[in-house]
Amino acid sequence: MVERISEAEHAVMEVLWDEAPLTAAAVSARSPASRQWSAQTVKTLLARLVSKGVAAAEAEGRRFLYRPLIAREDYVGQESQRMIDRLFAGRVSPLVAQLAQREALSEQDIAEIEALIRGLRA
Repeated sequence: MVERISEAEHAVMEVLWDEAPLTAAAVSARSPASRQWSAQTVKTLLARLVSKGVAAAEAEGRRFLYRPLIAREDYVGQESQRMIDRLFAGRVSPLVAQLAQREALSEQDIAEIEALIRGLRA
């Protein structure tokens, strides 16, 4: 299982998942403007991701190209399972019940859940 990454590291991974390999400067340019990160901040976040084994850095001349080592879907799956394990004792139905009680499920959400259940039963 992949080590957890911070919210800021996740934002950098989203950039890498969308387009890689990228230099630190390119990651910085593609990072959300609302973050207002300096180039050094992005380099620090990239270094952390490399040390956690979720991104790789490959030298290309005087610069490094960064790329993800884990697929977005795999990371989302692992984080979802961690949340369900931690908050709902590993069960999905209490999560859905919690969302339904808070009226956080739209009609489209309900239709998609019903379709998923039908697909699982088929």
